This record gives sequence, C-alpha cells and structure tokens, in this order.
Amino acid sequence: MNILERLNELKEILNQASYQYYVLDQPTLEDYEYDRYMEELIKLENEHPELKTIDSPTNKIGGEVLSKFEKVVHTTKMMSLSDAFNFDELMDFDARVRKEAPMATYCCELKIDGLSVSLRYEDGILIQGATRGNGEIGENITNNVKTIKSIPLSLKNKNSIEVRGEIFMPKKSFHALNEERALNEEDLFANCRNAAAGSIRQLDSKIAAKRNLDAFLYYLLDDKSNTQVDALKFMQELGFKVNPLYRHCETMEEVFAYIREMAEARQTLPYDIDGIVIKVNEKSLYSIIGETVKYPKWAIAYKFPPEEVKTELLDITYQVGRSGVITPVANFKPVFVQGSLISKATLHNEDYIRMKDIHIGDMVLIRKAGDVIPEVVRSIPEERNKDIVPFCMIKECPCCHTPLVRKSGEADYFCVNPGCSEKIMNRLIHFASKPAYNIDSLGDKLVKQLYEAGYLKSIADIFSLTNYYNELIELPGLGKKSIDHLLEAIENSKKNNLNQLIFGLGIKHCGAKISTILCKNFKTMDALMQARLEDLANIDDIGEAIAYEFVEYMSQDENIQLIGKLKEYGLLMTYQSVEIHENFFTNKKCVLTGTLDAMGRTEAKQRIESFGGSLSDSVSKKTDILILGANPGSKYDKAKKLGIYIMEEEEFLAKLKE
Repeated sequence: MNILERLNELKEILNQASYQYYVLDQPTLEDYEYDRYMEELIKLENEHPELKTIDSPTNKIGGEVLSKFEKVVHTTKMMSLSDAFNFDELMDFDARVRKEAPMATYCCELKIDGLSVSLRYEDGILIQGATRGNGEIGENITNNVKTIKSIPLSLKNKNSIEVRGEIFMPKKSFHALNEERALNEEDLFANCRNAAAGSIRQLDSKIAAKRNLDAFLYYLLDDKSNTQVDALKFMQELGFKVNPLYRHCETMEEVFAYIREMAEARQTLPYDIDGIVIKVNEKSLYSIIGETVKYPKWAIAYKFPPEEVKTELLDITYQVGRSGVITPVANFKPVFVQGSLISKATLHNEDYIRMKDIHIGDMVLIRKAGDVIPEVVRSIPEERNKDIVPFCMIKECPCCHTPLVRKSGEADYFCVNPGCSEKIMNRLIHFASKPAYNIDSLGDKLVKQLYEAGYLKSIADIFSLTNYYNELIELPGLGKKSIDHLLEAIENSKKNNLNQLIFGLGIKHCGAKISTILCKNFKTMDALMQARLEDLANIDDIGEAIAYEFVEYMSQDENIQLIGKLKEYGLLMTYQSVEIHENFFTNKKCVLTGTLDAMGRTEAKQRIESFGGSLSDSVSKKTDILILGANPGSKYDKAKKLGIYIMEEEEFLAKLKE
C-alpha cells in the first residue's frame, strides 16, 4: 500500500469513528486506537504536506490563527423566529396557520440554547461555516467549525448543499471549562450559551478545538423532502448530527404534551435548551402560509418560563455599598439554575425580606430574573422547621460596627461612618471602574490590595501612587511592568471628561446619565460646585431628590477638599462636548433586554450615545427600538404589544458599524 492509499484509509477510519462516536453515540474504536491512528495520520501529513486535504480529520485539532473574521453574505436570509411565552399565544399561532392551511400538522424540536450556524459544502467538502449575523451578513468561522467533531468535513454523497443548525457547548464541557478558568483565576462563563459564543469566535482555532463544542443541524436549504420530519431523517443519512428528540404532532394537544414532557426532562439533558420550536411539518404549505420580513409564519419558538429551583437558605450576610447602604444577601446551598451554579442572591432590604417571609434555614425557590440575575422568588413556609427564628435586621455596620440609620420614607439602612473601610474601598472600586473614571488595570483586586497596604485611603490617593513607585513594585503579584502600566493608565485618565469624574465621585442618585446632564448644563466643575438647589431642580430629568443630594455633597468640607486635590493633580475640570457621528441610532430611544454576547450593557449604552441615541431602562410608547439579547425579560412582551421595532444582537452590531 502506497502513502496516498494509507492516508485515505486513515482518513476513512477516523471519519467513520467520529461519526459513530459523536453523531450516533455508538463508539467503534477505543480512545487509544483512535489516538494511534490520528498520530500516524499527522506524521504522514507532516512528511508529505502536499497530500493533506481540507477534509482531513487533523483539521479538527485546530491551528490556524486569524487577525479578524471576514464577512459572509448568506445565499438565503437566515430568518429568526417569533416567540410565544404561553399556550394561549401558541393557540393564536395555530389559528393563524389553520386559517391558511387547515390540514397542517407540526414537527416539534428542542430549542437548543446556542448560536446559529450555516454550513456550505461543495462536492461534499465543507468549505464554509458562518454565523447568522444580522440574517443577511454573518462572519466566517470556518476554521473553528472544522474543530467541532460532530460536524462532518466531507459528505458521503459528495453533494453541494447548505445546512443550518445550532452550535452549543455541552454541560459537561462547560463545567470543565469553568473549573479550568477558576484555577487560572480567569472570569467564569455565565452559562453554556455564552461559553459557546465566546469559543466559536476565538481567532485561534486551537482554543476553539479545546472547548469541545457540539452542533445539531435542523434545516437543509433547497430540500426536496416533503416534510420537516423527512428532512431531519435525510440529514442524518448525510452524516449530520440531528437532535433525536423531535416529534411529529397532529394537534395542539399533542404539542402541549410534548412541551410538558421536555420541560420535565430539561434538567437531565446533557445540553441547555430554552424552549421548543414548532414548525409546520408539510413543506408544501410554507409558501401558502407565508412569512414576514423577519419571521416565517409557519414556525414559532415557545420559550420556557424562568426555571425555579429549590434550595436551603443557609445564612443572610450583609454588604456595605460605597454610599453606606447595607444590602442583605442570601447565601444558599449552591444549585444550578439555567446552566449556572448559583449560591448567592440579593435580598435588597428589610422590607423585601419581611414581605417574602424569609427565614434563615428556610427552603426557598431561586430563579434568574429575566433569565440573568439570581433572585429569591419566595420561601416555602410549609417546609419550615418550627425552631427557625424569624429574620431580624442587624443594628450596626458589619464592618465598622457604627449604629445603622434608616431615614423616614426610605427602605434602606445606612452606615453613616465616613471612615468605614468597606465604604471607602467600594468608593475607590467604583471610581476606577470602566463605567466611571475607567482607569485601565486598576481593578477590584488591586484596589483592595493597595487599600490594605495603606496606599489608597481616598480617591485623591490614586493620583499620588507615582510617589511610591519603588514600594509598589515590591508588593506580591506586582512588578515593574505592572506598575508602569498602572501609572501610565492613571496619568492618561486625567484627560477623561468631566461627566466621568462626577459619576466616579459616587454622589447619591447621580448615575452616568444624570452626571452627563449636569455637565452639559454647567460645563465646569466650579459652576457645578456653586449650583443652587433651584438651578438644578429646573433641569429636565433632575428632580428635587437628586438636586438635594448633589448640593449636599458639594457643600461638605471633605468633598470640597477632595475636588481641590483632584484639581491640583491635573484632572480635567471642564466638560468637553462629544462630537456626534450620525448613524441609525441618532435620536433613537433604545431599550436593552437580556444579555448581549459581544458587550456589556455599559458599552452598548456608550456606543449608542456616541451616535446621539439613548438607552433607557423601561419600555414605553416613546421607545423606538428594543435590542434583544439572550434570555430576554418582560420588556420583550411589552415591546411586542406596543409594536416597537425589535432588533436582535446581530443586527445591532451591524448597525453600530454602519
């Protein structure tokens, strides 16, 4: 047997073994045998690189590094699906379908919580993998797609086709990845979907290969199958991995039964799902039923309600905020909620705890508000031990032991000690944070380290760190390079706009938006310090409460001295009007719901505002655009009812670049 014949034989053995293991879950080779064949193939390809082909199993190891992802224009638009959140909305969908196609039946499939992908094959060889993007233009992720073991690099029938599906990260891979990141002191991924999105967009395909992604395919373009069920079976025959838990349902009662069954089985699945996709099964009816500009009318996605998990409340601890507000925190036995391991959740204040009748030792229900933020839904008093003592709010600060104060008409307790170390440290952390004064490399851990070492006691101390250069480089975990970078970042931050400084000072009720409004109206720090209560209260969006807190802050000697020191250190004390570049978002009022993969809320807000738009917290008739992230909350329902334009993340990112 010559070298070429052996190469082809090894490729066939390995491709078949991958198909048996990753697609059919029926392994035919032991791991050591697979590894031996792979090592032999790698050796032969290294010795004869001219014989390596693009469908070689060695491409699944990764290796190519890109500088960026190229844009891909989809041959046919990748449409999204409209959502339903209850059975009544599904009945409305069924009524609309049957109005056009009375004899329609349905194919129900699991809605995998991952990210959409399009795969193109020419003459049976995978030539392109692309993200959905805005539905019309996506990104070329071919190198990373090739590392997914369940995606065939070549097809048996040598067809030229395009298939679409969902890339996801199995729960097992997700937990292993987060364990590794924890050991390396890296930020953990919040859930399987975010981990998959972060992995498939790695410029180094070797990193993507290590993440053990998977994929289910569910749609074949230019398909000659009569039904969706037949199409799924045909894709299996071609060598694609198809989720086996689909079901043909003839009535909505059968659809509802399937949804209930899958909701109950959800936790036992090795991957995350967030709903059920219901499609008309008969493909000949699609053109009759039709589609909108964005959604097909013959399919809909039913979204599961927020998952609630029972656990034991072990303790209530307390956090001291930068303003002195004391926040009770629930500490419970760690539980997985929608793919994330949760052990803590805020309890807001004393009234909240009493309203929900929460006792330490209770069994409680936990969920994610908006499928993102952990919250305690309620206690389960019928399972309460009779010896459990009712909740009692602490009377003094857990840090400095100063008696707490609760003002009339307010729900929160405050530590009023200006020297409370937790208040000071959190004030420093807030000032240096990205949303505020944005001092690069001065993160939470370093702030705490410098505070405990005695180098930071006030905001002004940040700008005197250069006086302690030799001492700082001797601190554990630091060094010359780290300190040089830190001091350079501090010096560069002095050019930050005045509104960032005002926000960074941590004045009560004075967030990023209010800080900007104030600076636009008064232009300089001196003018702000001299502003009267009535001057402030007459400004749109500045009420009496905000005005009072701002004037109160600017009248206190310690704050006047702080601002004086910051002036001496050369911080910018005038507001520089930001040049607005007109764009799709100019003069648009936007609201964000759910979680974006590409950026946090703060960055999204900054990007929108750079074009002269605005991002608010609540949906109203004045809202122009709802930006839809993963796991949206109730804002999505309200926007749909009001007929507000709903923009998915891919379109949002594309519009930002226009």
